[in-house]
Amino acid sequence: MRELVAAGRTFAQASERVRASSVFTTHTPVPAGHDEFPLWMMDKYFGGFWPQLGLDREPFVDLAQHKEPWGETFSMAILAIRTSGRANGVSELHGQVARKMWSFLWPALPVEQVPITHITNGIHTGTWLARRMWLLFDRYFDKGWYDRLDEPETWEAIERIPDEELWTVRRHLKRKLVAYMRERARLQWLEARVHPVQTIASGVLLDPYALTIGFARRFATYKRANLILHDAERLMELINQPGMPVQVIFAGKAHPADEPGKLLIQQVYRQVKRAEAGGRLVFLEDYDINLARYLVQGVDLWLNTPRRPNEASGTSGQKAALNGALNLSCLDGWWREGYNGHNGWAIGDEREYSDAASQDAADAESLYRLLEDEIIPLYYLERSADRLPGEWLGRVKESVRTLAPRFSMRRMVREYVDSMYLPALPEPEAAEG
Repeated sequence: MRELVAAGRTFAQASERVRASSVFTTHTPVPAGHDEFPLWMMDKYFGGFWPQLGLDREPFVDLAQHKEPWGETFSMAILAIRTSGRANGVSELHGQVARKMWSFLWPALPVEQVPITHITNGIHTGTWLARRMWLLFDRYFDKGWYDRLDEPETWEAIERIPDEELWTVRRHLKRKLVAYMRERARLQWLEARVHPVQTIASGVLLDPYALTIGFARRFATYKRANLILHDAERLMELINQPGMPVQVIFAGKAHPADEPGKLLIQQVYRQVKRAEAGGRLVFLEDYDINLARYLVQGVDLWLNTPRRPNEASGTSGQKAALNGALNLSCLDGWWREGYNGHNGWAIGDEREYSDAASQDAADAESLYRLLEDEIIPLYYLERSADRLPGEWLGRVKESVRTLAPRFSMRRMVREYVDSMYLPALPEPEAAEG
Protein backbone atom coordinates (compact mmCIF):
# COMPACT_ATOMS: atom_id res chain seq x y z
CA MET A 1 0.00 0.00 0.00
CA ARG A 2 2.85 2.37 0.81
CA GLU A 3 4.37 1.69 -2.62
CA LEU A 4 1.07 2.45 -4.34
CA VAL A 5 0.80 5.79 -2.52
CA ALA A 6 4.41 6.57 -3.39
CA ALA A 7 3.56 5.88 -7.05
CA GLY A 8 0.97 8.64 -7.00
CA ARG A 9 -2.26 7.00 -5.91
CA THR A 10 -4.33 8.37 -3.07
CA PHE A 11 -4.68 6.28 0.06
CA ALA A 12 -8.30 5.49 -0.87
CA GLN A 13 -7.22 4.27 -4.32
CA ALA A 14 -4.39 2.21 -2.85
CA SER A 15 -6.71 0.71 -0.23
CA GLU A 16 -9.23 -0.33 -2.85
CA ARG A 17 -6.50 -1.96 -4.95
CA VAL A 18 -5.16 -3.90 -1.97
CA ARG A 19 -8.63 -4.87 -0.73
CA ALA A 20 -9.68 -6.26 -4.11
CA SER A 21 -6.75 -8.69 -4.21
CA SER A 22 -6.49 -9.67 -0.53
CA VAL A 23 -8.00 -12.58 1.40
CA PHE A 24 -8.05 -12.97 5.20
CA THR A 25 -8.57 -16.23 7.05
CA THR A 26 -9.33 -15.88 10.76
CA HIS A 27 -8.15 -18.93 12.70
CA THR A 28 -9.56 -18.65 16.22
CA PRO A 29 -12.31 -16.97 18.22
CA VAL A 30 -10.07 -16.93 21.31
CA PRO A 31 -9.01 -13.32 22.09
CA ALA A 32 -5.42 -14.36 22.87
CA GLY A 33 -5.09 -15.45 19.26
CA HIS A 34 -5.57 -11.91 17.92
CA ASP A 35 -2.66 -9.50 18.19
CA GLU A 36 -3.58 -6.09 19.54
CA PHE A 37 -1.21 -3.27 20.49
CA PRO A 38 -1.80 -0.27 22.76
CA LEU A 39 -1.93 3.03 20.93
CA TRP A 40 1.14 4.38 22.71
CA MET A 41 3.12 1.56 21.13
CA MET A 42 1.77 2.44 17.70
CA ASP A 43 2.76 6.07 18.28
CA LYS A 44 6.25 4.99 19.31
CA TYR A 45 6.98 2.65 16.42
CA PHE A 46 4.70 3.87 13.60
CA GLY A 47 4.80 7.62 14.14
CA GLY A 48 6.87 7.97 10.97
CA PHE A 49 4.83 5.52 8.94
CA TRP A 50 1.38 7.05 8.49
CA PRO A 51 2.74 10.14 6.68
CA GLN A 52 4.09 7.73 4.06
CA LEU A 53 0.49 6.67 3.48
CA GLY A 54 -0.68 10.25 3.19
CA LEU A 55 -2.55 9.99 6.50
CA ASP A 56 -2.64 11.84 9.79
CA ARG A 57 -2.55 9.88 13.05
CA GLU A 58 -6.32 9.61 13.65
CA PRO A 59 -7.25 8.18 10.23
CA PHE A 60 -4.41 5.70 10.58
CA VAL A 61 -5.54 4.58 14.04
CA ASP A 62 -9.15 4.34 12.83
CA LEU A 63 -8.10 1.62 10.39
CA ALA A 64 -7.85 -0.88 13.24
CA GLN A 65 -8.98 0.79 16.44
CA HIS A 66 -10.59 -1.53 18.97
CA LYS A 67 -11.92 -0.64 22.40
CA GLU A 68 -10.99 -3.13 25.10
CA PRO A 69 -11.98 -2.93 28.79
CA TRP A 70 -8.41 -1.94 29.57
CA GLY A 71 -8.09 0.69 26.83
CA GLU A 72 -7.98 1.36 23.11
CA THR A 73 -5.85 -0.84 20.88
CA PHE A 74 -4.72 -1.27 17.30
CA SER A 75 -6.11 -4.67 16.24
CA MET A 76 -4.30 -6.60 13.52
CA ALA A 77 -7.40 -8.72 12.90
CA ILE A 78 -9.55 -5.64 12.30
CA LEU A 79 -6.85 -4.21 10.04
CA ALA A 80 -6.82 -7.44 8.02
CA ILE A 81 -10.61 -7.58 7.74
CA ARG A 82 -10.87 -3.96 6.62
CA THR A 83 -8.11 -4.28 4.02
CA SER A 84 -9.28 -7.62 2.57
CA GLY A 85 -12.04 -8.14 0.06
CA ARG A 86 -12.88 -11.60 1.37
CA ALA A 87 -12.71 -13.19 4.81
CA ASN A 88 -13.43 -16.65 6.12
CA GLY A 89 -13.41 -18.85 9.19
CA VAL A 90 -12.07 -22.41 9.20
CA SER A 91 -15.25 -24.41 9.91
CA GLU A 92 -18.97 -23.84 9.52
CA LEU A 93 -19.51 -23.11 13.22
CA HIS A 94 -16.42 -20.91 13.33
CA GLY A 95 -17.83 -18.92 10.43
CA GLN A 96 -20.98 -18.29 12.48
CA VAL A 97 -18.92 -17.33 15.53
CA ALA A 98 -16.70 -15.02 13.47
CA ARG A 99 -19.68 -13.22 11.94
CA LYS A 100 -21.05 -12.57 15.42
CA MET A 101 -17.63 -11.69 16.82
CA TRP A 102 -16.87 -9.04 14.16
CA SER A 103 -20.43 -7.87 13.43
CA PHE A 104 -19.70 -4.47 15.00
CA LEU A 105 -17.64 -3.67 11.90
CA TRP A 106 -20.87 -3.80 9.87
CA PRO A 107 -23.40 -2.16 12.23
CA ALA A 108 -26.06 -1.80 9.51
CA LEU A 109 -26.12 -5.53 8.67
CA PRO A 110 -27.85 -8.40 10.46
CA VAL A 111 -25.29 -10.84 11.89
CA GLU A 112 -26.13 -13.54 9.34
CA GLN A 113 -25.28 -11.13 6.50
CA VAL A 114 -21.83 -10.17 7.79
CA PRO A 115 -19.49 -10.95 4.86
CA ILE A 116 -17.39 -13.65 6.54
CA THR A 117 -17.77 -17.13 5.06
CA HIS A 118 -16.08 -20.40 5.97
CA ILE A 119 -13.84 -23.08 4.47
CA THR A 120 -13.32 -26.01 6.80
CA ASN A 121 -9.75 -27.14 7.34
CA GLY A 122 -8.46 -30.40 5.90
CA ILE A 123 -5.30 -32.47 6.24
CA HIS A 124 -2.54 -33.59 3.89
CA THR A 125 -3.23 -37.29 3.47
CA GLY A 126 0.27 -38.26 2.37
CA THR A 127 1.84 -36.77 5.48
CA TRP A 128 -0.40 -38.43 8.06
CA LEU A 129 -1.50 -41.76 6.59
CA ALA A 130 0.38 -44.73 8.09
CA ARG A 131 2.38 -46.82 5.62
CA ARG A 132 0.50 -50.01 6.53
CA MET A 133 -2.85 -48.30 5.95
CA TRP A 134 -1.57 -46.92 2.64
CA LEU A 135 -0.57 -50.41 1.49
CA LEU A 136 -3.97 -51.74 2.56
CA PHE A 137 -5.73 -49.05 0.52
CA ASP A 138 -3.47 -49.77 -2.44
CA ARG A 139 -4.55 -53.39 -2.35
CA TYR A 140 -8.31 -52.79 -2.28
CA PHE A 141 -8.91 -49.31 -3.71
CA ASP A 142 -9.11 -48.53 -7.41
CA LYS A 143 -5.88 -47.68 -9.16
CA GLY A 144 -4.94 -44.01 -8.86
CA TRP A 145 -7.03 -43.53 -5.70
CA TYR A 146 -4.52 -41.05 -4.29
CA ASP A 147 -5.27 -38.68 -7.20
CA ARG A 148 -8.95 -38.64 -6.20
CA LEU A 149 -8.73 -38.12 -2.45
CA ASP A 150 -11.57 -35.61 -2.28
CA GLU A 151 -14.05 -37.76 -4.23
CA PRO A 152 -16.44 -39.68 -1.95
CA GLU A 153 -16.60 -42.52 -4.47
CA THR A 154 -12.90 -43.22 -3.90
CA TRP A 155 -13.50 -44.12 -0.28
CA GLU A 156 -16.49 -46.38 -0.87
CA ALA A 157 -13.84 -49.03 -1.48
CA ILE A 158 -13.17 -49.22 2.27
CA GLU A 159 -16.04 -51.73 2.38
CA ARG A 160 -13.97 -54.16 0.27
CA ILE A 161 -11.34 -54.54 2.99
CA PRO A 162 -11.90 -57.69 5.06
CA ASP A 163 -12.37 -57.00 8.76
CA GLU A 164 -9.53 -59.35 9.62
CA GLU A 165 -7.02 -57.42 7.50
CA LEU A 166 -8.15 -54.05 8.81
CA TRP A 167 -7.96 -55.29 12.40
CA THR A 168 -4.48 -56.73 11.79
CA VAL A 169 -3.22 -53.35 10.57
CA ARG A 170 -4.86 -51.48 13.42
CA ARG A 171 -3.27 -53.81 16.00
CA HIS A 172 0.11 -53.41 14.31
CA LEU A 173 -0.09 -49.62 14.51
CA LYS A 174 -0.94 -49.75 18.21
CA ARG A 175 1.93 -52.13 18.94
CA LYS A 176 4.20 -49.76 17.04
CA LEU A 177 3.01 -46.84 19.18
CA VAL A 178 3.55 -48.73 22.43
CA ALA A 179 7.02 -49.89 21.37
CA TYR A 180 7.97 -46.32 20.48
CA MET A 181 6.75 -45.01 23.84
CA ARG A 182 8.61 -47.71 25.77
CA GLU A 183 11.83 -46.90 23.94
CA ARG A 184 11.38 -43.18 24.68
CA ALA A 185 10.88 -44.01 28.36
CA ARG A 186 13.95 -46.27 28.39
CA LEU A 187 16.14 -43.56 26.88
CA GLN A 188 14.75 -41.02 29.33
CA TRP A 189 15.65 -43.39 32.17
CA LEU A 190 19.20 -43.84 30.85
CA GLU A 191 19.97 -40.27 29.84
CA ALA A 192 18.03 -38.09 32.26
CA ARG A 193 18.15 -40.31 35.35
CA VAL A 194 14.49 -39.62 36.02
CA HIS A 195 12.52 -40.92 38.99
CA PRO A 196 10.92 -44.38 38.46
CA VAL A 197 7.44 -42.85 38.76
CA GLN A 198 8.24 -40.59 35.82
CA THR A 199 9.28 -43.62 33.79
CA ILE A 200 6.00 -45.37 34.55
CA ALA A 201 4.15 -42.17 33.66
CA SER A 202 5.91 -42.26 30.27
CA GLY A 203 4.16 -45.45 29.21
CA VAL A 204 6.37 -48.45 30.06
CA LEU A 205 3.40 -50.38 31.48
CA LEU A 206 1.08 -49.88 28.53
CA ASP A 207 -0.72 -52.90 27.11
CA PRO A 208 -0.47 -53.06 23.29
CA TYR A 209 -3.88 -54.78 23.13
CA ALA A 210 -5.94 -52.60 25.48
CA LEU A 211 -8.40 -49.93 24.35
CA THR A 212 -6.21 -46.84 23.98
CA ILE A 213 -7.40 -43.23 24.01
CA GLY A 214 -5.26 -40.36 22.75
CA PHE A 215 -5.40 -36.70 23.74
CA ALA A 216 -2.63 -34.61 22.22
CA ARG A 217 -2.67 -30.88 21.50
CA ARG A 218 -1.72 -27.46 22.82
CA PHE A 219 -2.69 -27.23 26.49
CA ALA A 220 -4.86 -24.14 26.24
CA THR A 221 -7.46 -24.00 29.00
CA TYR A 222 -10.46 -23.97 26.62
CA LYS A 223 -9.33 -27.35 25.22
CA ARG A 224 -10.04 -28.87 28.66
CA ALA A 225 -7.39 -31.59 28.84
CA ASN A 226 -8.64 -32.24 32.36
CA LEU A 227 -12.27 -32.93 31.41
CA ILE A 228 -11.80 -36.70 31.58
CA LEU A 229 -10.33 -36.14 35.08
CA HIS A 230 -13.44 -34.29 36.25
CA ASP A 231 -14.33 -37.25 38.49
CA ALA A 232 -10.93 -38.82 39.08
CA GLU A 233 -12.21 -41.77 41.12
CA ARG A 234 -14.76 -42.65 38.48
CA LEU A 235 -11.99 -42.56 35.90
CA MET A 236 -9.80 -44.87 37.99
CA GLU A 237 -12.62 -47.41 38.13
CA LEU A 238 -13.21 -47.07 34.41
CA ILE A 239 -9.60 -47.71 33.34
CA ASN A 240 -9.15 -50.65 35.72
CA GLN A 241 -12.19 -52.77 34.87
CA PRO A 242 -11.26 -56.48 34.96
CA GLY A 243 -10.89 -57.82 31.43
CA MET A 244 -11.63 -54.41 29.86
CA PRO A 245 -8.64 -52.13 30.57
CA VAL A 246 -8.54 -48.61 29.18
CA GLN A 247 -5.43 -46.51 28.62
CA VAL A 248 -5.31 -42.73 28.18
CA ILE A 249 -2.28 -41.07 26.61
CA PHE A 250 -1.88 -37.32 27.11
CA ALA A 251 0.67 -35.28 25.17
CA GLY A 252 1.12 -31.61 24.51
CA LYS A 253 2.67 -28.32 25.51
CA ALA A 254 1.53 -24.98 26.86
CA HIS A 255 2.62 -21.63 25.47
CA PRO A 256 5.55 -20.32 27.55
CA ALA A 257 3.46 -17.33 28.63
CA ASP A 258 0.31 -19.36 29.34
CA GLU A 259 0.43 -19.90 33.11
CA PRO A 260 -3.08 -21.44 33.32
CA GLY A 261 -2.05 -23.87 30.58
CA LYS A 262 1.03 -24.89 32.55
CA LEU A 263 -1.10 -25.45 35.65
CA LEU A 264 -3.38 -27.64 33.56
CA ILE A 265 -0.43 -29.86 32.61
CA GLN A 266 0.51 -30.12 36.28
CA GLN A 267 -3.04 -31.14 37.17
CA VAL A 268 -3.04 -33.86 34.52
CA TYR A 269 0.42 -35.10 35.52
CA ARG A 270 -0.57 -35.44 39.17
CA GLN A 271 -3.32 -37.87 38.20
CA VAL A 272 -1.03 -39.71 35.77
CA LYS A 273 1.45 -40.41 38.58
CA ARG A 274 -1.12 -41.86 40.97
CA ALA A 275 -0.48 -45.48 41.90
CA GLU A 276 -4.19 -46.22 41.43
CA ALA A 277 -3.78 -45.52 37.71
CA GLY A 278 -1.56 -48.59 37.39
CA GLY A 279 0.41 -47.05 34.55
CA ARG A 280 -2.72 -46.74 32.39
CA LEU A 281 -2.62 -42.94 32.40
CA VAL A 282 0.38 -41.60 30.51
CA PHE A 283 1.81 -38.17 29.82
CA LEU A 284 4.35 -37.82 27.01
CA GLU A 285 6.78 -34.91 27.15
CA ASP A 286 8.44 -33.10 24.24
CA TYR A 287 5.39 -33.33 22.00
CA ASP A 288 6.30 -32.81 18.34
CA ILE A 289 5.14 -33.81 14.87
CA ASN A 290 6.90 -37.17 14.98
CA LEU A 291 5.19 -38.13 18.24
CA ALA A 292 1.89 -36.82 16.87
CA ARG A 293 2.23 -39.15 13.89
CA TYR A 294 2.65 -42.20 16.13
CA LEU A 295 -0.36 -41.15 18.21
CA VAL A 296 -2.87 -40.41 15.46
CA GLN A 297 -1.90 -43.66 13.73
CA GLY A 298 -1.81 -45.90 16.81
CA VAL A 299 -4.62 -45.04 19.23
CA ASP A 300 -8.10 -46.58 19.02
CA LEU A 301 -10.02 -43.48 20.10
CA TRP A 302 -9.18 -39.81 19.65
CA LEU A 303 -10.47 -37.57 22.43
CA ASN A 304 -11.23 -33.89 21.85
CA THR A 305 -12.92 -31.82 24.55
CA PRO A 306 -12.96 -28.10 23.67
CA ARG A 307 -15.37 -25.81 25.47
CA ARG A 308 -17.81 -25.01 22.68
CA PRO A 309 -17.67 -22.80 20.62
CA ASN A 310 -13.97 -21.97 21.06
CA GLU A 311 -12.52 -24.63 18.74
CA ALA A 312 -12.19 -22.95 15.35
CA SER A 313 -11.61 -26.21 13.49
CA GLY A 314 -8.99 -28.63 14.81
CA THR A 315 -7.36 -31.22 12.56
CA SER A 316 -5.83 -33.89 14.83
CA GLY A 317 -9.07 -35.86 14.85
CA GLN A 318 -9.09 -35.80 11.05
CA LYS A 319 -5.61 -37.36 11.04
CA ALA A 320 -6.70 -40.04 13.50
CA ALA A 321 -9.84 -40.85 11.48
CA LEU A 322 -7.78 -41.29 8.32
CA ASN A 323 -5.84 -44.05 10.09
CA GLY A 324 -8.85 -45.88 11.49
CA ALA A 325 -9.14 -44.34 14.94
CA LEU A 326 -12.62 -43.27 16.03
CA ASN A 327 -13.39 -39.78 17.31
CA LEU A 328 -14.94 -38.96 20.69
CA SER A 329 -15.36 -35.22 20.57
CA CYS A 330 -17.51 -32.26 21.53
CA LEU A 331 -19.65 -30.88 18.71
CA ASP A 332 -17.29 -28.04 17.99
CA GLY A 333 -15.02 -27.13 15.09
CA TRP A 334 -14.77 -29.68 12.28
CA TRP A 335 -16.45 -32.51 14.23
CA ARG A 336 -19.78 -30.68 14.22
CA GLU A 337 -19.75 -31.12 10.45
CA GLY A 338 -18.14 -34.54 10.38
CA TYR A 339 -20.21 -36.46 12.95
CA ASN A 340 -23.12 -38.41 11.48
CA GLY A 341 -24.14 -40.58 14.45
CA HIS A 342 -22.37 -43.70 13.18
CA ASN A 343 -18.74 -42.66 12.57
CA GLY A 344 -17.71 -41.87 16.15
CA TRP A 345 -19.30 -40.30 19.22
CA ALA A 346 -20.36 -36.80 20.24
CA ILE A 347 -19.80 -35.50 23.77
CA GLY A 348 -22.74 -33.43 24.96
CA ASP A 349 -24.92 -31.59 22.49
CA GLU A 350 -25.01 -28.26 20.69
CA ARG A 351 -26.17 -26.38 23.75
CA GLU A 352 -24.06 -23.48 25.00
CA TYR A 353 -24.08 -22.88 28.76
CA SER A 354 -24.13 -19.60 30.64
CA ASP A 355 -21.26 -20.64 32.90
CA ALA A 356 -18.21 -22.81 32.32
CA ALA A 357 -18.65 -24.96 35.43
CA SER A 358 -22.10 -26.19 34.36
CA GLN A 359 -20.86 -26.89 30.87
CA ASP A 360 -17.84 -28.82 32.16
CA ALA A 361 -19.97 -30.93 34.52
CA ALA A 362 -22.52 -31.80 31.82
CA ASP A 363 -19.85 -32.64 29.24
CA ALA A 364 -17.88 -34.76 31.72
CA GLU A 365 -20.99 -36.77 32.56
CA SER A 366 -21.67 -37.32 28.86
CA LEU A 367 -18.05 -38.40 28.33
CA TYR A 368 -18.13 -40.95 31.16
CA ARG A 369 -21.48 -42.39 30.10
CA LEU A 370 -20.36 -42.84 26.50
CA LEU A 371 -17.23 -44.67 27.63
CA GLU A 372 -19.02 -46.84 30.20
CA ASP A 373 -22.21 -47.67 28.30
CA GLU A 374 -21.19 -47.68 24.63
CA ILE A 375 -17.52 -47.43 23.72
CA ILE A 376 -15.83 -49.88 26.10
CA PRO A 377 -18.50 -52.61 25.69
CA LEU A 378 -18.42 -52.18 21.90
CA TYR A 379 -14.65 -52.64 21.83
CA TYR A 380 -14.45 -55.62 24.17
CA LEU A 381 -17.77 -57.43 24.29
CA GLU A 382 -19.16 -57.24 20.76
CA ARG A 383 -16.83 -59.86 19.31
CA SER A 384 -17.46 -62.44 16.61
CA ALA A 385 -16.55 -66.13 16.85
CA ASP A 386 -13.10 -65.31 15.46
CA ARG A 387 -12.63 -62.58 18.12
CA LEU A 388 -13.05 -59.67 15.73
CA PRO A 389 -14.91 -56.55 16.99
CA GLY A 390 -17.17 -56.41 13.97
CA GLU A 391 -19.36 -53.48 15.04
CA TRP A 392 -16.30 -51.46 16.05
CA LEU A 393 -14.68 -52.10 12.68
CA GLY A 394 -17.96 -51.15 11.01
CA ARG A 395 -17.73 -47.77 12.67
CA VAL A 396 -14.08 -47.51 11.62
CA LYS A 397 -15.03 -48.09 7.99
CA GLU A 398 -17.88 -45.58 8.23
CA SER A 399 -15.46 -43.06 9.75
CA VAL A 400 -12.87 -43.46 7.00
CA ARG A 401 -15.51 -43.49 4.26
CA THR A 402 -17.26 -40.30 5.39
CA LEU A 403 -14.38 -38.25 6.80
CA ALA A 404 -11.34 -38.94 4.61
CA PRO A 405 -12.66 -37.23 1.44
CA ARG A 406 -14.52 -34.42 3.15
CA PHE A 407 -11.59 -33.31 5.32
CA SER A 408 -8.85 -33.72 2.75
CA MET A 409 -6.56 -30.78 2.07
CA ARG A 410 -7.25 -31.37 -1.63
CA ARG A 411 -10.90 -30.43 -1.04
CA MET A 412 -9.89 -27.49 1.14
CA VAL A 413 -7.44 -26.02 -1.39
CA ARG A 414 -9.96 -26.42 -4.20
CA GLU A 415 -12.52 -24.42 -2.21
CA TYR A 416 -9.97 -21.70 -1.44
CA VAL A 417 -9.00 -21.45 -5.09
CA ASP A 418 -12.57 -21.38 -6.40
CA SER A 419 -14.22 -19.11 -3.84
CA MET A 420 -11.35 -16.96 -2.52
CA TYR A 421 -8.17 -16.87 -4.59
CA LEU A 422 -9.43 -16.80 -8.19
CA PRO A 423 -11.95 -14.01 -7.49
CA ALA A 424 -9.13 -12.03 -5.86
CA LEU A 425 -6.87 -12.13 -8.94
CA PRO A 426 -6.42 -8.64 -10.42
CA GLU A 427 -7.81 -7.91 -13.84
CA PRO A 428 -5.14 -8.17 -16.56
CA GLU A 429 -5.18 -4.46 -17.32
CA ALA A 430 -4.89 -3.61 -13.61
CA ALA A 431 -1.94 -5.98 -13.27
CA GLU A 432 -0.17 -4.32 -16.20
CA GLY A 433 -0.77 -0.90 -14.78
